[in-house]
Amino acid sequence: MNRTQLGTALRALRQASAKEAKAVARGAVMSPSKLSKIETGKVAPTVVDVERILTAIGVSDEVKAEYMAAARAEATEATAWRLVRGLGHHRKQQQIKALDDATRTVRVFQPSIVPGLLQTPEYVRAVFGRKGLGEDQLSRAIAARLARQSTLYDAAKNLRFVITEPVLRWRLVPAAMMAGQLDRIVSASRMSHVDIRVVPLTTPQFDAPAHSFVIRDDRMVTVETVHAEVTVTDPRDVEIYVRKFDGFAAGALFDDDMRRLVEGIRDDFLREQESAS
Repeated sequence: MNRTQLGTALRALRQASAKEAKAVARGAVMSPSKLSKIETGKVAPTVVDVERILTAIGVSDEVKAEYMAAARAEATEATAWRLVRGLGHHRKQQQIKALDDATRTVRVFQPSIVPGLLQTPEYVRAVFGRKGLGEDQLSRAIAARLARQSTLYDAAKNLRFVITEPVLRWRLVPAAMMAGQLDRIVSASRMSHVDIRVVPLTTPQFDAPAHSFVIRDDRMVTVETVHAEVTVTDPRDVEIYVRKFDGFAAGALFDDDMRRLVEGIRDDFLREQESAS
């Protein structure tokens, strides 16, 4: 089976499962119209589309592996942010949550902003507020990201974060809100299934951050660039990101050392707020 035959094959799988198209579309976090276009070959499914559809249908691991291999025939895909804007950022957050739900180990490298799963409501508003959304779209995007954060409290998952120190100092919100955001990071780091590490500016480095990325179960990497989100699925390329993540994680502060650094920066924000009031 090649990639061009995927739509027809997915439709046959759904029909064999006796599940209605609306139910599968809802489980795959897409519109029935999009599912119909995929099944009829009018729209080529992305790797993420195929994985969500297969999960919604409920196929065996063997069938899923076969179909995902066909989907990964093109190992790298890019989705422009303008298309995400057309879809709705709230919908994108729902799709990410569906991916997280199907993932056991999530590794996040972030040299730019606080990772979405760790953001406070104020920080979330600041992140989406810079995208020029209308108030209704902005509210829906914020609500969807906060709903997605339920993943953080799923003890069955292994959540690993590597953040560079400048992220903790980058002022997307006022000083008092930044202090609250850093408290949130410290609090989350105390959960047994959550590992948060910070790469300090004082430590000599042998690599450069470049950009953020998320690794899901060694099978998929999503990379955020200025104009698009890039999805990488070739195992050889995924391994490059795994090595990069592990390299930064090895030189990062964790546990009490990490918390002391974060709390020190938080206290700087609090002193600044007190002197301004």
